[in-house]
Amino acid sequence: MKLFHSHFSPFVRKVMVVAHELSLAERIELLPSAAHPTKRDTNILALHPLAQVPTLIADDGHAIADSRVICEYLDALGGGMFPAPGPARWLALNDQSTADGLLDAALLIRYELTVREEGERSSAWIAGQTAKIESALDTFEAGVAALADRIDIGTIAVACALGYLDLRFPDLAWRRRSPALAAWFEGFDARASMQATRPPVA
Repeated sequence: MKLFHSHFSPFVRKVMVVAHELSLAERIELLPSAAHPTKRDTNILALHPLAQVPTLIADDGHAIADSRVICEYLDALGGGMFPAPGPARWLALNDQSTADGLLDAALLIRYELTVREEGERSSAWIAGQTAKIESALDTFEAGVAALADRIDIGTIAVACALGYLDLRFPDLAWRRRSPALAAWFEGFDARASMQATRPPVA
């Protein structure tokens, strides 16, 4: 398999954490990409219309985009990161959705600050996206007991989201807002899969 990636993409990291947890990482060749919010990578575009990272090229040559779909595909090969249908599955999927929403908001802020010209930036937009991040953090903080002792797509997504805040938004100081979540993250972040996928210093 091949994966168009960026070392700094939290969604790529989520895919690769899953791959490591399922002992599939050695089967994936990482391909460089030039994906951008406004300039699509023509190499990815030739294989998938969204031209985004992550995009996985399966062994049969079929392109699969979106980290949620890719992670489920990998789980079908290795098994274990998606609980069976029932309460545990809905909990894991909802945690993944909330964590991905946090990341969407963070990336929108990132694009606002790095892609738009300074005169085009909206402080109201940034404030609105920041509020989403804070609401998600508050939700995870209040429900942190439900994260304990789980290794699934939900906890992986949460950990990758928190790691991205550390990488790109250190001034947010999310640990002060969410001390119990920070304690959980410290333990989860020590996993070999998290250490193997740690992005370089930006």
